[in-house]
Amino acid sequence: MRLPRLFRTTPFRLTLLFLALFAAAASAFLAYIYLATAGEAQRRTDQNIIREMRSLVAAYDRAGVDAVNQSLIERAASERPFLYLLMKPDGTRISGSIAESPIDSTPGAPSRASFSVTDYDDEGRLVKHPARGVQEHLSGGEILFVGADISEDQAYVVKIVRALWGAGALVIVLGLAGGLLVSRNVSRSMGALNDVVAAVRNGDFDARASVRGARDEFDELSEGINDMLDRLQRSMAGHRHAGDAIAHDLRSPLTRLRARLESAYLDVEAGKGDAQEALAQALEDTDGVLKTFSAVLAIARLQAAGQAPDQVVFDPAELAADLADLYEPTCEDKGLEFGAELTRDLQVRGNREFLAQALANLLDNAIKYTPSGGAIMLRVRRRSSGEIEFSVTDTGPGVPDEDRARVVERFVRLENSRSEPGSGLGLSLVAAVAEAHGGRLELSEGPGKVGEMGPGLRVALILPRAPSAA
Repeated sequence: MRLPRLFRTTPFRLTLLFLALFAAAASAFLAYIYLATAGEAQRRTDQNIIREMRSLVAAYDRAGVDAVNQSLIERAASERPFLYLLMKPDGTRISGSIAESPIDSTPGAPSRASFSVTDYDDEGRLVKHPARGVQEHLSGGEILFVGADISEDQAYVVKIVRALWGAGALVIVLGLAGGLLVSRNVSRSMGALNDVVAAVRNGDFDARASVRGARDEFDELSEGINDMLDRLQRSMAGHRHAGDAIAHDLRSPLTRLRARLESAYLDVEAGKGDAQEALAQALEDTDGVLKTFSAVLAIARLQAAGQAPDQVVFDPAELAADLADLYEPTCEDKGLEFGAELTRDLQVRGNREFLAQALANLLDNAIKYTPSGGAIMLRVRRRSSGEIEFSVTDTGPGVPDEDRARVVERFVRLENSRSEPGSGLGLSLVAAVAEAHGGRLELSEGPGKVGEMGPGLRVALILPRAPSAA
């Protein structure tokens, strides 16, 4: 027979384990209480018996056996809770409240013992009561026994133990009920999460876990699952968009490449045309296609990893200086003024290759869109917030305010850039690199319009400061 699902949940099993441990601990605790209470009651009874014995022995030492005999008669007739017996040296009873001693009077035998006394209850039935007694030989040879009925003490101890057992049973019942309640609530919460997982598994990527607002671990798990699904949905949408955009953006160069190859083939077959020139143009078109694919794969790699791999701490000025040495001749060839303002002895944590590629994209864009006679400035500095900033400023046409948010999206190219070769992935890659390093990309106006130049564009790649530099 299969148990209901509620009884097979982990919280319910943990509740049973806790209750079992509690029951074991409670049993040990109750056994300790019983032994301690019963032992204390027995010690107190023995002390009272010994005190009574000392009182009678003192009377014997003062006035002899007759005084003890008289005292026993008086005490037996009173309401004292003791049992008395005075015997001759041969064990013959002289006086007392019991007929014979329950303790062996042989010399060397134990002088203290537990025993039972018989009595009649209120209904006339013969019952036995537990008792404790002490026996002592007097100086004249007589034997004196003093005992006490301990049934009331034992009954009191039994009542205490029964009350504790009842409390323990009540706690176990309440704990079991609480375990069922907790298990039901946990099962309900986990069931809702499982429903979301099942919906996503069946293709419903809009399903989300509900957040109750309790700020507990289930809310944290729900928020984590929702964030994961949001990222997954964005990633899948990005991949779909990238696929569609690649298919759309590569259609023209691939069609152009095929047309050129076909034209070159026909010309060569007809004995006219330059096959070498056609192949060179085809190689150039092929390089453009491969460059587009490489940029898309780089962006996908960064977004899939969530953060840039192989990060190290280094001086950003050294990286910028290497790029400045590489691009300064290119700027001179195009008639552009190039400058670099690099703050040394800074530290940033990141992947050098990805950051170098991002800065190279920014410099490529600046060189591509800045007319001859313009200027480009590469800067590395520390912001007042402690962040590290790479920036490239040019005196080109710039980017209008309304287009700065979308210009970093994949395959977005503004109208004034249609005449230049490119795939619209340069700033997308830079933005992906910034996000993968926990930073951001900021676009703002350049130095302003000067004559026919401007207003220019300033692109800043801002990274958090390295932990060691905090």
